[in-house]
Amino acid sequence: MQTEQTLSLVEQTLVTWQQKIIGFLPNLALSAAVLIVGHYLARLLQKITFKACNRVFSNNLRLAKMTSTLVYWIILFATMILVLDILNLTNLLTHLLAGAGIIGIIAGFAFKDIASNAFSGLLIKSQQPFKTTHWVKIDDYLGEVQEIGMITTTLKTLGGKLAHVPNQLIYSGVFINYSALGKQRIVVSGGVSYGDELEKVKSVTLELVNQFEFVLDKAQTDFYFTEIGSSTYNFEVRFWIDFVNYTQYLAAKSEVIMQLKKRFEQEQISIAYNVMTLDFGVKGGVNLFDNRIQLQQENGAS
Repeated sequence: MQTEQTLSLVEQTLVTWQQKIIGFLPNLALSAAVLIVGHYLARLLQKITFKACNRVFSNNLRLAKMTSTLVYWIILFATMILVLDILNLTNLLTHLLAGAGIIGIIAGFAFKDIASNAFSGLLIKSQQPFKTTHWVKIDDYLGEVQEIGMITTTLKTLGGKLAHVPNQLIYSGVFINYSALGKQRIVVSGGVSYGDELEKVKSVTLELVNQFEFVLDKAQTDFYFTEIGSSTYNFEVRFWIDFVNYTQYLAAKSEVIMQLKKRFEQEQISIAYNVMTLDFGVKGGVNLFDNRIQLQQENGAS
């Protein structure tokens, strides 16, 4: 008797499974059809988005690819949600998303710096504020860009070392691109003594600087007296040169400084330095170079 009840229960179970499978087949077929249609729709929209972005961002093929790929995955994700809903598996999806959310929070705290650097890397690749071979200054690092990665940007410094700068430093602070304009302004500062004629200092400096072939647009060469110092009249001379690399920039600045010293010596213009004033009780002071001082020894002095 018990054997017959067991067989009857098994038979009922099999019948129930058969009915459920038969009832599930239409949903399964519909899900497969939706998945296929969603896949082809995602591919179609990806191509359309790529062509549209390629027209708008004609100089940035990478950004067009990234945008079109993002559209593809959004459509595919929406298709998967619809398929799970057809299969009555939305509860499973809810549990998976809840678990993924908890994992995402934990991972967010653990990898927040990596995520920040990666997002900054995407901005650099899309906006392209600098390219490889450009000379840039990021934070305290000055060098030639060797590689722009997703996490770090590699610079070859003036000392010949490779500096791997985190990308988040680029957008969290100020960076300078020396190569963006293709030219660079050089500023040479100096000071002359109180006894020099200032108009002569200005004309001699401008004449000297504009003699160099590397100086661009000589009409834009500027000279200004900037300050009356404790023992000097301070000045700045500013001029433009073609910028290829930072070494060339330093060489041009060095050449101007050396030739300016020679020319000042020829013109008897004194490059001033800090001096000490001795007060002999004479109003206005006494310049030791303009007055001959005779030292007399008192009788009996050794």
